[in-house]
Amino acid sequence: MTTHVSILAEIPEELHETLQNYLESHPDWDQDRVFSAALSLFLLQNGTVETVSASKNYRSAAKVYLNALFQHSF
Repeated sequence: MTTHVSILAEIPEELHETLQNYLESHPDWDQDRVFSAALSLFLLQNGTVETVSASKNYRSAAKVYLNALFQHSF
């Protein structure tokens, strides 16, 4: 069975303004890339690798995080 996650979240106005300012000054980043990097970093910092499946999830989150950080627009 496949689980689907859909994210619709309200964020504080101060965070929204900070994100807008960041995106305006970093044109090669977009909202999706920022959220992918932030969410994957959170999961890396708060996850556990005590089981084989948790270890696979950790590696997957690490891959997403690194891809988000080093993605280049050409």
